[in-house]
Amino acid sequence: MVSKTDDIPASVPNCNPVDLADEAGNEAQDIKETSKTGLKDSCGCGHSAGTTMVNGDGAHEHSEDAESKQDRNGDVDGGEESNEQEVIVIQDTGFTVKIQAPGTEPFDLQVSPQEMVQEIHQVLMDREDTCHRTCFSLQLDGNVLDNFAELKSIEGLQEGSLLKVVEEPYTVREARIHVRHIRDLLKSLDPSDAYNGVDCNSLSFLSIFTDGDLGDSGKRKKRGNELEQIDCTPPEHILPSSKERPLVPLQPQNKDWKPMQCLKVLTMSGWNPPPGNRKMHGDLMYLYIVTVEERHVSVTASTRGFYLNQSTTYTFNPKPANPSFLSHSLVELLSQISPTFKKNFTALQKKRVQRHPFERIATPFQVYSWTAPQVDHAMDCVRAEDAYTSRLGYEEHIPGQTRDWNEELQTTRELPRKNLPERLLRERAIFKVHSDFAAAATRGAMAVIDGNVMAINPGEETRMQMFIWNNIFFSLGFDVRDHYRELGGDAAAHAAPTNDLNGVRAYGAVDVEGLYTLGTVVVDYRGYRVTAQSIIPGILEREQEQSVIYGSIDFGKTVVSHSKYLELLDKTSRPLKIQRHNVLNEKNDTVELCSSVECKGIIGNDGRHYILDLLRTFPPDLNFLPVDGEELPPESKRQGFPRQHRHRLACLRQELIEAFVEHRYLLFMKMAALQLMQQKANKDSNKTDTLSITDTSETPTESNADADQTQTTATDSSNATDSTSQTDNSTSAASQTAADGDENSVNPVTNGPLAPAATQNGECKNPLEDPKSREVVLNACKAVGSISNTSFDIRFNPDIFSPGVRFPDDSVDDVQKQKQLLKDAAGFLVSCQIPSLVKDCLDHSALPMDGATLTEALHQRGINIRYLGTVLEFVDKTPAKAQLEHVYRIGVSELITRCAKHIFKTYLQGVELSALSAAVSHFLNCFLSSFPDAVAHLPADELVSRRKSRKRRNRVPGGGDNTAWASLTPSELWKNIASEAQSYYHCTIQCESVDQVVEKYGLQKTTLLREISVKTGIQILIKEYNFDSRHKPAFTEEDILNIFPVVKHVNPKASDAFHFFQSGQAKVQQGFLKEGCELINEALNLFNNVYGAMHVEICACLRLLARLNYIMGDHPEALSNQQKAVLMSERVLGIEHPNTIQEYMHLALYCFANGQLSTALKLLYRARYLMLLVCGEDHPEMALLDSNIGLVLHGVMEYDLSLRFLENALTINTKYHGSRSLKVALSHHLVARVYESKAEFRSALQHEKEGYTIYKNQMGEAHEKTKESSEYLKYLTQQAVALQRTMNEIYKNGSNASIMPLKFTAPSMASVLEQLNIINGIIFIPLSQKDLENLKAEVQRRQQLQELGKSEEPTEDTPLELEDKIPID
Repeated sequence: MVSKTDDIPASVPNCNPVDLADEAGNEAQDIKETSKTGLKDSCGCGHSAGTTMVNGDGAHEHSEDAESKQDRNGDVDGGEESNEQEVIVIQDTGFTVKIQAPGTEPFDLQVSPQEMVQEIHQVLMDREDTCHRTCFSLQLDGNVLDNFAELKSIEGLQEGSLLKVVEEPYTVREARIHVRHIRDLLKSLDPSDAYNGVDCNSLSFLSIFTDGDLGDSGKRKKRGNELEQIDCTPPEHILPSSKERPLVPLQPQNKDWKPMQCLKVLTMSGWNPPPGNRKMHGDLMYLYIVTVEERHVSVTASTRGFYLNQSTTYTFNPKPANPSFLSHSLVELLSQISPTFKKNFTALQKKRVQRHPFERIATPFQVYSWTAPQVDHAMDCVRAEDAYTSRLGYEEHIPGQTRDWNEELQTTRELPRKNLPERLLRERAIFKVHSDFAAAATRGAMAVIDGNVMAINPGEETRMQMFIWNNIFFSLGFDVRDHYRELGGDAAAHAAPTNDLNGVRAYGAVDVEGLYTLGTVVVDYRGYRVTAQSIIPGILEREQEQSVIYGSIDFGKTVVSHSKYLELLDKTSRPLKIQRHNVLNEKNDTVELCSSVECKGIIGNDGRHYILDLLRTFPPDLNFLPVDGEELPPESKRQGFPRQHRHRLACLRQELIEAFVEHRYLLFMKMAALQLMQQKANKDSNKTDTLSITDTSETPTESNADADQTQTTATDSSNATDSTSQTDNSTSAASQTAADGDENSVNPVTNGPLAPAATQNGECKNPLEDPKSREVVLNACKAVGSISNTSFDIRFNPDIFSPGVRFPDDSVDDVQKQKQLLKDAAGFLVSCQIPSLVKDCLDHSALPMDGATLTEALHQRGINIRYLGTVLEFVDKTPAKAQLEHVYRIGVSELITRCAKHIFKTYLQGVELSALSAAVSHFLNCFLSSFPDAVAHLPADELVSRRKSRKRRNRVPGGGDNTAWASLTPSELWKNIASEAQSYYHCTIQCESVDQVVEKYGLQKTTLLREISVKTGIQILIKEYNFDSRHKPAFTEEDILNIFPVVKHVNPKASDAFHFFQSGQAKVQQGFLKEGCELINEALNLFNNVYGAMHVEICACLRLLARLNYIMGDHPEALSNQQKAVLMSERVLGIEHPNTIQEYMHLALYCFANGQLSTALKLLYRARYLMLLVCGEDHPEMALLDSNIGLVLHGVMEYDLSLRFLENALTINTKYHGSRSLKVALSHHLVARVYESKAEFRSALQHEKEGYTIYKNQMGEAHEKTKESSEYLKYLTQQAVALQRTMNEIYKNGSNASIMPLKFTAPSMASVLEQLNIINGIIFIPLSQKDLENLKAEVQRRQQLQELGKSEEPTEDTPLELEDKIPID
């Protein structure tokens, strides 16, 4: 979600700057905000600031993990102390060693005791002066060090030891590694790997806008006087109300990328491999090289090194040439024979080491770019070799043949996890194997669809085939053998893999020892869905019927169970809210299960208990599952549910289950409390000491409907058992509410999902002594549908409404209860979650910018994408529709592109490989081009005479007529889109052509192009497309460069780092910036430890750190951290991801504070360009961006330009916040200041008056802000009068008038910075001692309330108490 999450709500004493939750330009409002969000109880409201932030704002699907839910709101303080003790273990002190390499001066290297010798090797291979060596050993006093030994285990290695680099003889493997490394060095600045989406390379453009200004520490190289003339004029297309949306600036040309050519050709020679007699002379392989000077040479790689031989292209003569230039390194050899190579290679390495490390480190998962320039295709020996092996590049180093993925995935799970160092090691191993597996699976899936892999059942028709490649099993997403016939055929077969993946994710997050899931990756490529899974040992040798010992292979007709599986699955039933239940098998015997029937248990040959087919882990969604004779709750029926869906596998999301249970828990607490109070009132009417429970009395009196409404915000709160430790760490249960002062305290309530579980399954230990209390709890349990009568415990039976599953007679009541619960959950989604999403969009705590961030906002609240039509309908009927226009627009464009994606999927399946680019360009023309009769260019068959081609058997999966795609017309496509929108999303879109849609909904064609390309994996040539030409189509087949896979996989989490990060956030929110900063730094170390250097969560961590550095006055440090955050966001999320846009804005602010005005402007212009491309100008976030640009321009005295941006910001703020909002008042004030600088006092007065009126109406006469505004009005009036006087004087006396010099003040940088801080939500509040005491007391009071769980929901008026106590200077 791109929300304002990194704004840290906190009221910070001691003149500390405070970072506030809302960037509203008004302190008083801000303080209200603070108390509302910052001090909110952590169990009640999942959306307080900073929740989504942890998922790295725009993080991909991470937020779905049960674990992140769990961690996000559990009260972390419990676990924190223990963590802090453990951390110390890791931080051993480093020491320095000297390193002596041949031909260079010895140099010092800082190392740490837990590093391996291997890591020093890596450092040397990266250093500018030693990067050309790969085959060497390190020796200490003549002893060779073992590569895999830790430094601390090496005898005699200490501070100041001298390590010698000693050249070793080559082997074939070492020679190949050497050539590969040299090729990597030559290509190190070449972005083609990033464009081609290989080796986890991705693009980053930040350095172009900063011109290396930021330096390493962020200190600026001073360039004389600061206000040196900077060119501030933005390009035309960035100015407000510009209509053109060019594509080319998306990828500015980097001058470093025009690579300095070192060699023309470096490739394997045709004479390989060496014949026997040469092998015995030590020849390992032959290379063919053409230097820039056009010298063709043949090189022998031998055990002693590289030398020139006398072979030519057509004659083999392996004898050394004269001179042979024998060198241990290829670089040394080439430097001797080619002066250009020597010069350019040195320059290239200099540039390479100057780049920021984050520009070149590999990302954990591949990021694909949807645009690319035309890249020259050069000869490349390594790429050629890679294409034909099944290994991934770095696996050359791994002994043995292909990797046994299943063994690796499961062994890492089995690593010990008792203390922090062990857990870090385990999480790091799990993460590494997962990212490798995802890369291998993606590559395999592409090979399968491209036809490079032999099927294991080659006789069957293509849709039914299955494949094994590199120890991974691949199957296609079609309904094979009518397995899913009852459930919706191919549509169900297409949905099942993603459901299964969600199940794998959920079970993986619960992480029960002894229960294993398969490595699973779902890849969509060229219209096919491929599921890649690791292989259970022995599964291929047996029939499935024999191996399944738990669950059902035929959707419940035959069912078996197994005690060990029940025991293991029982541990997951609490966190996943799954109820143990009985079903009947074919013999009418009762079988007990603790999962859905489809979930199969298989014991592998390795003795591990595997579960697979987790597609029904979560209960069905009744809104999309019409069942005869079942009535849905009225709130669902009002919205037109139940609706027919494509398949019967529609499930509720885990987030929804969590939110629903949370919601029910609060209801349960209120009911219990209410009844107890009534009992007390009856019993003690004559006594005065009424129960302490009365604290809660304000809330329970609301009707349940109200409770529904108020509680909708509790969606993100967690209540799963803590996934790592199986005990609940949230102490903030409202458990004691029931009866603190009552001698028979109502114990069982503590089994609420938020309270430490008394026993694993939530049964209560001690029976209730007092029958009255027992009755209270019983009633409350019944009312909320708890499965236990003595404690709160809601679970779902995933088999309800599954066709083919039968329940025994004795569980009729239970099944009835479960059905009711499912209906309630479906109703809850429609009546609570969707309105709460819309409410969050209205108050801008959710700010989607594009399809992906909108999807994420829905998912975080547990709303599936199939509800998109319903959400749009809801937005459309909202009274404040105008203020939701941006959400509506993004929603419509998301809906249209998803429909187009569905159509594109089947469209592509009928296209053969040779016609792929023609077919894709034709589809895009029909989708986006105004040209009415887009005609497909059938590729001229360059190769085959027509007669022969008829005979060719075509083996594309799906087969059929291969030119059918060419008959698609624009009007037909748009008709299909409209009917798809109707049938899938139940949403009516009036569209017969793209131009109509663009006109009606205010969309942009570039935005639609970006959305469809990202969703389907298309990569197009970056150039300006003329979409609106009525004479020729926009795209030709040359414009389609590539088609990439779209990959879904599990994201393993770093749980400890996450806890530290949260404790850090909590500390910051309480105003302890220093401690918060330390915790977040610690989290950063742990994240790095688990994920390596690149990851979305590290990005969030760096952003928060930068924010804290800035607030604490350390601008250079803020700059350095934020620079890393921007680079990482570009690399991991994409160069135009909404998250990246926000990072650019933050960086610009810190640049400005650091006195780098021109850089700040360039960054803001970049952000504005990206935002125009992604969502257009009409978006609330644009107002903030334009205010930033306007202020900076004001600061550099570009008044006219400044006004254009500030007035645009004013317009947008007025539209989205309403004309009486404080944001609008601030906008008026900013505009007035610019007019004042231009000496146009009348306009300035006009705007300031508007602002003053808003302040007066909203805050009252006495308020600080109103007074400030009125002072400024007086000042402007004086200036205006003075100016008028002077003018009159001139008119009267002509040229000899005595003119008073007028004060025209250029704004000071400090005043501009102050305004920038205000609009970006950073405010510095000096407080007196007394205020501090009050504030501390207030914070503590709220914390106590939180611990007791009394503050169920901070009521609307409490924030005011805080406000009066903080005078604002």
